[in-house]
Amino acid sequence: MPQRPAGAVTPDEILGFWFPDDLPDCVPERHGDFWNSRMQGGMDAAIIDTYADVTLAAARGAYDGWAETPRGRLALLLTLDQFPRSVWRDTPAAFAQDIKSCRLCLDGIDNGHLKALTTPWERLFHLIAIGHCEGPDHLQRMDLIVRLADSMVVPLSPDFGNLYDDAGKQPRRVREVIARFGRHPHRNAVLGRPSTPAEEAYIAEGDFPHERKAEKA
Repeated sequence: MPQRPAGAVTPDEILGFWFPDDLPDCVPERHGDFWNSRMQGGMDAAIIDTYADVTLAAARGAYDGWAETPRGRLALLLTLDQFPRSVWRDTPAAFAQDIKSCRLCLDGIDNGHLKALTTPWERLFHLIAIGHCEGPDHLQRMDLIVRLADSMVVPLSPDFGNLYDDAGKQPRRVREVIARFGRHPHRNAVLGRPSTPAEEAYIAEGDFPHERKAEKA
């Protein structure tokens, strides 16, 4: 697919790109593949080749009006939180929209947009940006994500194991990191900030929550 003109893209196109139409009917292994591809760089090439201009336009505020609807807000969150991590991977720009994305998430919780989303995968991608955003209230925000993930996701079927019914597992892993360090140490080198000895040990270990593969059980 060629590079999409920034003025031609719609929220429905972004959501259709990110969430395959057949997800509701897929087996658990397919859902695991879905999560792993989107959380571990598997979408980088597609995003860079097709939506690099869209990502830049979103960062400049071109799609802020999408936030008027629940699904439009979700599409905006993807272009501000997920797409920059592919387009500008390993540069500070990958994290430059984190504050804006976090505010969009929190506003969507308050105004009912999160609750209006109908699938676990849509709701969880609405929440992810809250955990990405560093700041003095980060630990409190992680507590919020854990509570919401625990309360809003129910098992799709026994075959899915912990993939969705234990959706709070990943936020808890992130919370542990924030409780220890107050930030995401794996970003230190990219952001040009020094690491503490404890952070250096954590980075050397390399067991980062965002790099763990999704498992169905």
